[in-house]
Amino acid sequence: MYASEPVPSVESRLRAVPPHALVATAEQVLAERFGARKTTLLLADYGLRVLQPVTHLPHTGEPVPAHDGPAGSAFITQNPVVEVTRDPATHVVHLPITVRGDRLGVLSVRLPAPAADPKTVLRLRDFATALGHEVVTAGRDTDLYLLARRTRRLTLAAEMQWQLLPGRGCAREEYVIGAHLEPAYAIGGDNFDWSTGADDLTLTVTDGMGQGVDASLLTSLAVGALRNARRAGVGLADQARLADQAVYAQYGGKVYASTLLLHFDLATGEVRAVDAGSPKLYLLRGGTIEQVGLEPQMPLGMFEETPYDEQTFRLEHGDRLVAVSAGVHDTRSELGDLFGEHALRQVLSATRNTPPHETARAVVSAVLEHHGNKDLLTDAAVVCLDWTGRTTPSAPLGGGTAG
Repeated sequence: MYASEPVPSVESRLRAVPPHALVATAEQVLAERFGARKTTLLLADYGLRVLQPVTHLPHTGEPVPAHDGPAGSAFITQNPVVEVTRDPATHVVHLPITVRGDRLGVLSVRLPAPAADPKTVLRLRDFATALGHEVVTAGRDTDLYLLARRTRRLTLAAEMQWQLLPGRGCAREEYVIGAHLEPAYAIGGDNFDWSTGADDLTLTVTDGMGQGVDASLLTSLAVGALRNARRAGVGLADQARLADQAVYAQYGGKVYASTLLLHFDLATGEVRAVDAGSPKLYLLRGGTIEQVGLEPQMPLGMFEETPYDEQTFRLEHGDRLVAVSAGVHDTRSELGDLFGEHALRQVLSATRNTPPHETARAVVSAVLEHHGNKDLLTDAAVVCLDWTGRTTPSAPLGGGTAG
C-alpha cells in the first residue's frame, strides 16, 4: 500500500499561493477546518484611525473604527474578541494580527455559534499570527496590502518615509516599543529606527530639517548612513560621527538632521546615548516623569567632522522611555498657543498604564486636537519603550543544545 500524502500545514498552504491570494486562501482554509462562513482581513491605516478591509479593490470595502467596536477592541487590547451577532446561529471572532510586536490589523472570522469556543479561538489566533507573517512577506512583491492601509493618497515624501521605517512596533521579553508619526499621509523628515541583537537594542529617532521631499531625502541619507555604520560594528559615537560626515559631504552644512541615538544592554539595562540635537527624551519611573538630562551636541551634518561623545544612564524594571520630536512640543493651536511641556506631561501621566502603542498614539492625538484636528504643519514623531529587562539568560545563537 502507498502511504497517504500528508495534509499540508496552514503555513505551507499560505506560502504556496501568490501574494495577492492570501485572503482568499485564508478564507478557504478556515471554511474547511472550522466551518467559517466569512473571513475578512482588516489592516490599520497609516493614521491608526480605521481598519481597512483587504479586497481586490481596497477602497471598495467599508472601513471600521480602529478604536471602537469589536474589531477596534481586538486591535487595541491585542486580545481576541467574540462578537455575538443578530444572527443567533453565528458569532464573529475578531483576532489581532501582530508580527513581532508590530500591530498590523485584525482578522474577522464568522463562525457557527457552537464553534466559537475558547479552544477554537486560541487556534484561530495562531492562524492570524501565521497570516500576519505572510502578509509582511508578501508586501515585498505586491502593493495590495500597502494600498489597503490608505484612506487617501500619500505624498511622495510620505511614501519614501514609510518605506524607510522598520514598522510601528517591536517586542521582546526585555522591552516593547510602540511608535507613531503625523501627519501620517504627508510626513516628511521625522523617522524612527531600531535593530535588535542577541544582547542589545539600538534605537534612533531622527528629525530631518525642512519639509516635503527635501526633508525626506535628508532623513533617508542620515538613516542610511546610521544603518551602514551600525552594521559595520562601530560604537554609537562613531555611528553618529560617520553619519554626520555623510550628511555634511552631501549638503555642506546647509541642512542637518537632529538625531537621538540609544544603545540598550538587554542584560544590565545600561543605556548609552548620543544627543545630536535630538528629540526630547522622558523617563517615567513609578509615579514620576523626568526629562533625561543628556548633553546636547551638534545635529548630524551641521559642521564638518563633528566629534560626538556617549553618555550613559540605566533603566530599571518597569521603566518607560518616551522620545518626542520637535513637532510634538512645538505645535501651536490656531490661537498660537504651544502644545508644550505641561500638556505633554499630562498625556504621559494619563497613559502611564496603557500599552506603548496606545501611548504613542495618544500623544499624537493630543497634539492633533491642540492643533485643531487637521494635518500638522510640521512632522511629529513619538516613540514609547517599556522596559522589563532580562529575567533569563539569552539563548545561544542558532538555538538548540548539543546531544
